[in-house]
Amino acid sequence: MELLDLLAMRESYSRHHILLCFNGPISRSLIEEIGNALRNYMHGEQANLSESMDVFSVYIEMTQNIRHYSMEHGYNEQNASATVAIGKNEDSRYVVSAGNLVELEDGRELVRTIEALARLDKAQLKAAYKEQLRRPRDLNVGSGAGLGLLDIARKSSAPLLTSLTEQPGGLAFFSLRAVI
Repeated sequence: MELLDLLAMRESYSRHHILLCFNGPISRSLIEEIGNALRNYMHGEQANLSESMDVFSVYIEMTQNIRHYSMEHGYNEQNASATVAIGKNEDSRYVVSAGNLVELEDGRELVRTIEALARLDKAQLKAAYKEQLRRPRDLNVGSGAGLGLLDIARKSSAPLLTSLTEQPGGLAFFSLRAVI
């Protein structure tokens, strides 16, 4: 294994204002530990309680979605890896980003959904959230009630951003960015 240029990584993280970053297989206990580190960091920063809760909530939603998706598809450790970064932008807003490998068609559907959400204003997002809450849940579907992305979009101070990069074997790397 070649020697990592940790200084270059540090400089890149500093330049992009990355506060916390993780790359690798993600388990329930790891989600919890990173969440605790995030909470401690934000407490130390004396972040606004509401903002802190929103950042934590978005982090949890994104990472749990990745974990559940990887488990549902029986991905091996390498394909089940997640990349998560939490930082601040030039306006001192928190930015929560997460990415993982997905089936190409699933990724395309996610991108379409997120792009549609990005076109909604706060009132429309709230109405869509309430409508989704009232819909009967299909017990045969393994995922949640479809509220996660809506909740992330509602907590975001800017439209969600997403990207999808095709990979070999019918996979794609999906990434999502939320500004809180």
